[in-house]
Amino acid sequence: MSDSKLKKVLVGVGGGIAAYKVCEVVSTLFKAGMEVRVILTNSAQKFVAPLTFATLSRHRAYTDELFWRSSNPRPLHIELGEWADVFVIAPLTANTLAKLACGIADNLLTNTVLASKCPILLAPAMNTEMWEQHTVRDNWEKLLTDSRYHSMGTASGLLACDRIGAGRMAEPAEIVSHVYSLLHTAGERDLFGKQVLVSGGGTREYLDPVRYIGNPSTGKMGLALAQAALHRGAKVTLVHAPVTWELPLGIEAIPVVTSEEMQQAIMLYLQIADVIIMSAAVADVKPRQYSKHKLPKYRLPDSLALEPVTDIIAEIARRKQPRQKLVGFAAQTGDIVTPALEKLQRKSLDAIIANPIDQPDSGFGCDTNKAVFLDRSGQKIEIPPCSKLKMAHHIFDFL
Repeated sequence: MSDSKLKKVLVGVGGGIAAYKVCEVVSTLFKAGMEVRVILTNSAQKFVAPLTFATLSRHRAYTDELFWRSSNPRPLHIELGEWADVFVIAPLTANTLAKLACGIADNLLTNTVLASKCPILLAPAMNTEMWEQHTVRDNWEKLLTDSRYHSMGTASGLLACDRIGAGRMAEPAEIVSHVYSLLHTAGERDLFGKQVLVSGGGTREYLDPVRYIGNPSTGKMGLALAQAALHRGAKVTLVHAPVTWELPLGIEAIPVVTSEEMQQAIMLYLQIADVIIMSAAVADVKPRQYSKHKLPKYRLPDSLALEPVTDIIAEIARRKQPRQKLVGFAAQTGDIVTPALEKLQRKSLDAIIANPIDQPDSGFGCDTNKAVFLDRSGQKIEIPPCSKLKMAHHIFDFL
């Protein structure tokens, strides 16, 4: 993120095999221009050496030995606690979880938690049986009643103990994205209790089982919107066309292919949504006839008969309640504002995001974007080039 310079992220590493994944977290944050400091528990040092984290963060790593022998004028845990903008604990072990839930401070990591005020992101990792123990679940639920703590949850899959089940630590990219969000919001959950419905990706309208009418949308903007809403406390449903990226933890994902399938899925969740953001690139037309078998080349028509598909966002606008906000996207070339304003009025949207697809580092497939936010009250706010996650947060800020 271009505005991440001078942001300070403190990473606490617990004693679990997933500690090796935290190397990627630290490296990514440093490359993004952030200052990173790392605390290792004694158990963590048995999995990854302090020198590894010192090299990746370009700063010495902190251990209990340094804590107890520190000759600093001020206590080390106080300095680190006051220094951090965001505190990440990964992997969060059952042992450290129990200490945090009970307010125990018997090492540098737990002392620093109690000496800090910044948001704390928790990425637990442990064996399935351990994760599902009543005492562990009680500690987890107790800890999350404190608004300082933000949860990554755990994934399911093959664990280091060869068990297949819950308990895997979130992937480094997910942890990094959540850190970006916390740096933007300072941990505020302004969407808590809200239901956010997002569409993303490009629909496909098939001529036969192989050929289709489509577009280059990758769904990255929809993913960013879903992540931003989740990180701000919302319950999120993402209806997405075919994508290549893995879906993050905590988001209810509904995969679809065609515009008709997307319409059906969205209408199923429409009534419970407080905010609906239509970032999907939905087809405007589809082949009039569909062949169940692949057409040989010689049977392809010289001209393809087309028919319009249902205008999903217009249908939503007709059905939406006064309490709901409906936001659309307008991907344009050339003048992006005039057609977006026309679409805003014609489809009775509350707001629209106009973004160029004919400029470098913007539009389909890019990790970055730029846009103009327009709403019915007359606001016109330019969003400068930034990551799509940052843009998603700007959109929720404006809403």
